[in-house]
Amino acid sequence: MAQKVNRLRGILTQKNFEEVTTRDELLSVIASKKINIDKVLNTLTYNEELRLLQIELVKLQQWVSKNKKRVIVIFEGRDAAGKGGNIRRFSEHLNPRSMKTVALTKPTETERGQWYFRRYIKMLPNPGEIVFFDRSWYNRAVVEPVMGFCNDDQYKKFMVQVPEFEHMLYEDGITIIKFWFSISKNVQEERFNARIANPLKRWKFSPVDKKGQALWNEYTTYKEQMLSRTHTAYSPWIIVKANDKKASRLESIRYLLSQFDYDGKAKAQTTLHPDPNVVMRYFRSNKHIG
Repeated sequence: MAQKVNRLRGILTQKNFEEVTTRDELLSVIASKKINIDKVLNTLTYNEELRLLQIELVKLQQWVSKNKKRVIVIFEGRDAAGKGGNIRRFSEHLNPRSMKTVALTKPTETERGQWYFRRYIKMLPNPGEIVFFDRSWYNRAVVEPVMGFCNDDQYKKFMVQVPEFEHMLYEDGITIIKFWFSISKNVQEERFNARIANPLKRWKFSPVDKKGQALWNEYTTYKEQMLSRTHTAYSPWIIVKANDKKASRLESIRYLLSQFDYDGKAKAQTTLHPDPNVVMRYFRSNKHIG
């Protein structure tokens, strides 16, 4: 009899659903049966927050379009840091006519003989447009020198030119948001293993990714050089702690929204102030995850 009672404690019956009339009553019944639904509640909360923030992104895009603003949002970070997933949450409900995502492949032979920034200039936003860069010209600051895809002279020239390049964009009226999604080495390895195990995501894993784990310390050295030398008042680096994918998505969207005084912002149904424990400006003394 006791075993039967214990089994029933963990079961919601049709009668339970018929008797409750409010959300709080349902939660009370669930609690009385000692059913742990924390994961479900967290997912529901995340989905609702994301929906409310995406409504604000639509309002922001309409304001950008109406006022002919030009906005660049750069997503950088180690492999598997969640850049692509974040971009999808930023862009999935936006009007594609005034928004685009840029994810360039390796340069062609012709492009390798041109000024490094040229192929990125072609992708800059038109008036009224938001452009999301899934990796950017900062490939030359970290990935290329670590993997030997550029020589030392090319790297040094880039590091001198990039603040000047971004200052020209700033002076021309372009707003640049630069995110670095920071993850730990263990989390990166877990995500690599998950990609390999999932046939739908296996294409994301490459030999370069595998090298990333072996060359973790080299990546860290070049990353710190990049952040230290290219963090400026007109184009600062925003560090996003990304071990928790859902938190990184919500808080990076909040940060972007917090940077603009767009129409209807005061009527937002959720906070637009990012959590400073998740999103923060880079400073040289900061210790980041990875």
